[in-house]
Amino acid sequence: MTTLLEAAAPVAFVATTDAERARGFYEGTLGLSLVGDEEFALVFDLRGTMLRVTRVERLEPQPFTVLGWRVADAEASVRALTARGVTFERYSTLEQDDLGIWVAPAGTRVAWFKDPDGNVLSVSQY
Repeated sequence: MTTLLEAAAPVAFVATTDAERARGFYEGTLGLSLVGDEEFALVFDLRGTMLRVTRVERLEPQPFTVLGWRVADAEASVRALTARGVTFERYSTLEQDDLGIWVAPAGTRVAWFKDPDGNVLSVSQY
């Protein structure tokens, strides 16, 4: 029996001050499957990884990405999310295309957006 975490399944967390609004975004806008509405968190399935959207009273969103998705086609993902009402972030320090996609020096294509609580999320094409 291993006691190290290499064999353990990860759990992802983001926080919300308004669970109903967060549920509408993560389930309705992003299309994630809700698997539980618990006292302390909404629970979603991220293709086998648990996402717990934790209920909190106060939240100071961080200025960096807290949750992201690896996608096959960044442009198609950005267009699909935009069609569902998602607004992509623009950063004056990065050269982004018309859709808000930045190409990293190694070639990864990344676009950022925020959830209703201001948590920074991303889609990345490697």
